[in-house]
Amino acid sequence: MAATAKPTRLARATTLLALLISSCDTKAPFAPSLPTAAGFRVDNGILKLWTGTPCNNVTGITLTLDSGTPQSTDQTWSTPHPGVSLEHMPLLGAPTPSTPLEVRTPLPTTYDWTKATTLTLYLTAPNTHAARADIPQLLRESPQHPPDAYLFGAQGWLTPADVTRENQKTFLTICTPDPK
Repeated sequence: MAATAKPTRLARATTLLALLISSCDTKAPFAPSLPTAAGFRVDNGILKLWTGTPCNNVTGITLTLDSGTPQSTDQTWSTPHPGVSLEHMPLLGAPTPSTPLEVRTPLPTTYDWTKATTLTLYLTAPNTHAARADIPQLLRESPQHPPDAYLFGAQGWLTPADVTRENQKTFLTICTPDPK
């Protein structure tokens, strides 16, 4: 009898563990129902942003390059309340691009953003999402796409017509409210 009790307890414990693991939802309760993205491209050495849809009341932007690495650095922009409407904006490159927001924390003068591997963009505005991009991919692929196409993360290179068609179906632009 003792010989069969151990395998039964082991089987029950294994089943319980499997149920606990399978019942875990790894998605955070506040996570958007679809992937979020913003568009990026590089033209003539200038990193450009397209939010995909207008973002209202933007009072700040944080651009983090190489997040989570020793090379990680930020550039931040801000403007007073009530903020500005934002859809297109040059982010980095020479000459210093004019923007509707003022640079508050510039990149270090010796930092070469074209050597970074990733960028993460955060907007300070109501109902916004973060966006991420691969810088080597932007540098390599931007010349291969028409000027109105931007890289929207895993969604790929999208034109305005593509964004209009896919937003809220396969992804959310960073300023599109979650329809969940």
